[in-house]
Amino acid sequence: MKLRLHLLVLCVIIIFLVCNMANFQHKHTSLEAKSRPFDTVTVSDRPAVKVSKKPVARIGYLPHGIVESNSDVELKPLWLTTSVQSQKSKQNDRSLIAIAAGINQKKSVDAIMKKFLPENFTAILFHYDGNVNGWNDLPWSKSVIHIGASNQTKWWFAKRFLHPAVVSMYKYIFLWDEDLEVDNFNPRRYLNIVKSEGLEISQPGLDSKLSEIHHRITVRKKTGSFHRRVSRANKECSREGPPCSGWVEGMAPVFSKSAWQCVWHLIQNDLIHGWGIDYKFGYCAQGDRTKNIGVVDSEFIVHRGVQTLGGSTITKGGTRGKNAQQLRQKAAQAQKTRGRPAGLDMRTKIRRKSRSELRDFQKRWDRAAREDRTWVDPFARSRRKRRNRTPQ
Repeated sequence: MKLRLHLLVLCVIIIFLVCNMANFQHKHTSLEAKSRPFDTVTVSDRPAVKVSKKPVARIGYLPHGIVESNSDVELKPLWLTTSVQSQKSKQNDRSLIAIAAGINQKKSVDAIMKKFLPENFTAILFHYDGNVNGWNDLPWSKSVIHIGASNQTKWWFAKRFLHPAVVSMYKYIFLWDEDLEVDNFNPRRYLNIVKSEGLEISQPGLDSKLSEIHHRITVRKKTGSFHRRVSRANKECSREGPPCSGWVEGMAPVFSKSAWQCVWHLIQNDLIHGWGIDYKFGYCAQGDRTKNIGVVDSEFIVHRGVQTLGGSTITKGGTRGKNAQQLRQKAAQAQKTRGRPAGLDMRTKIRRKSRSELRDFQKRWDRAAREDRTWVDPFARSRRKRRNRTPQ
């Protein structure tokens, strides 16, 4: 009898310990998830719910009221008066433009800044050539943020300096290349279209006569204010999905705050060129990519397709118009004067590395999709439908 009683007491103690350990583990996991809000991203078709500034989880030994979970990239000089600072802080409808810029493209970047800064934009220049002082003569230079790191790409900078917690105050993030002409582009009108149509990810249409064109979906349509797909009459785009619908290219993407929170996680830390990442933007579109991703036609730009990192090369195919012809002429003259261009070998190496990174990125995606048993591809059904419609 005593043995049974002892066994019963022992079982009760064991059950009590197991329950306490499970409870402790659950609380610990919850606290860790709350203290690191950007370690995981939940995609929902519904609008994002505004999160309270005060975190529930305790961070170290800090009192709750002292914790600031988010930040911004606004300049705050010491000599600004309190009234000026408070007036600036009330501007809730701010957006951010970040450009990877080299000193050789100073003229085009200057034109972009003159368009954006008056429209309540905060600006960051990522100097991939390390030349920060060369911009000091421009009147707006002191009002933007300059970050310099030699021979780094736009995606390398974005991963390290545009963390979602840092840019959380901005409604939209423009992550643009430097070789864009904005004569026919107005940032405010562009954002009005994006907001009214509910586009989470977008880009301006490209002038087909003056731009380097890689995919037909990016070409500006002269009728309507925006489009989401290429006509199915196009032989190359008789199917749905990237790059024929629900897709934008990586030279001038515009992300909503919710979309950027997802895209930032998608950017790989070591695959710095970014090839292939635009094909996965649809998974960050906060729902149906064929509805939430689009190209704005009424506010269009020119993409000159200038090769910068590693030196310039003769543009092959895709490029059209006067700009492309001028680029080819300049490259040909440089080749005659210098013999074999110094940047040619470097550009070749960069393209080889980019192709290698593209393969690595796709392998990582396939492996992650295979190993995550809880993940469901939201676009798999549309792909199955396309295969079923394809004639045998």
